[in-house]
Amino acid sequence: MSDAPRRAAFAVLRAVRDDDAYVNLLLPRLLREQRLSGRDAAFATELTHGTIRWQGTYDAIIDHLTGREIDPPVRDALRLGAHQLLAMRVPDHAAVSTTVALVRREIGHRPAGFVNAICRRMAERDLDGWLDVVTAGVSGDAELAIRHSHPAWIVAELRRALRLVDSAAELPELLAADNAPPKVTLVARPGLCDPADLPGAPGRLSPWAAVMDAGGDPGAIAEVRDGLAAVQDEGSQLVVKALVDAALEGGPDARWLDLCAGPGGKAGLLAAVAAQRGAHLVANEIQEHRAELVRQSLRALPEAEVVSFDGREGPWESASFDRVLVDAPCTGLGALRRRPEARWRRRPEDLDALVPVQRALLRRAVDLVRPGGIVAYATCSPSPAETVEVVEAVGPGVATLERISRWWPHRDDTDAMFVALLRRR
Repeated sequence: MSDAPRRAAFAVLRAVRDDDAYVNLLLPRLLREQRLSGRDAAFATELTHGTIRWQGTYDAIIDHLTGREIDPPVRDALRLGAHQLLAMRVPDHAAVSTTVALVRREIGHRPAGFVNAICRRMAERDLDGWLDVVTAGVSGDAELAIRHSHPAWIVAELRRALRLVDSAAELPELLAADNAPPKVTLVARPGLCDPADLPGAPGRLSPWAAVMDAGGDPGAIAEVRDGLAAVQDEGSQLVVKALVDAALEGGPDARWLDLCAGPGGKAGLLAAVAAQRGAHLVANEIQEHRAELVRQSLRALPEAEVVSFDGREGPWESASFDRVLVDAPCTGLGALRRRPEARWRRRPEDLDALVPVQRALLRRAVDLVRPGGIVAYATCSPSPAETVEVVEAVGPGVATLERISRWWPHRDDTDAMFVALLRRR
């Protein structure tokens, strides 16, 4: 019989493939429903996240060994077996036997012998040995894509991003950092909570951050439950810091706008700083269900206003805000270490759909900020098409580019975040 943690991991893989499920939402629910905790929950979490993160590499090995099309559920099972054999401290015999048992229980008896044979052959080499086999005769970005389990188009896009900062040689380090599970980082919302009140070590870059020890449950922290603190990557905190630290030219500093606020992390930090300064934050989110998430995030900051409009239109008058944040919808290529399924779900054509929206939102933000006010345009993607090219297309003639800041997983241990500060003329 296969055990419950492996069955939970298999269920998540199938839901991600068939239903476009999100691992960070589905897996915790399955663990609760199946009453998995402690070592079982940790095993299921590592097996799920690790298998999805490394599935590109495992698929290259599986394809080398099989040489034919495989039914998707059988491939999912082989991926789980590969992760146990090549990346976890699971004895080979246990990894093989439990994978075969999983197939019999969840798929049927017919493919069990095939899965047994392929898993036994996978056990003949370690991961480095298999990488040498499957990359023989392959070079450049194609080899990096296999070795670091990224789609080739994302490897090329990240190379373009690093070239902008003359760091293309760092591409292998960036890809490796995408595959390192991130620690949980908390934000202490100023005026409501102090970082010293939170568990973990102080953040490296943000004055509001606390980095939890591995295995901690942020939901069990009273400050997080009460909305005084939240889970938030340091890179996201630094985007907010860039906006609130920017000096304004003339006029008041009383009305702030978060144009794309869902699900509410940055809005929560902005609202806390605004409350300290006597400013009023309007947090806008186009989708009502995400606007409700913003309201939950701001439950300890009732003076902030949550609304739901299309940010490209909305009811606001021109030049009616002093500071505006555009945390634009993007491909999320900078957060691949946190969202293991995203690298396999995104496609190059997503840029064609997103970039016009990003440009329209930034144009609207520049119109809404007063002369001398500041707009922060941010993405959790380093893609040039979603970052500097959007700013270059919108800024000239109406706004002055004050500065650009970037943070990287391999350099800063943050998501790959981009922020440009523009001042309206």
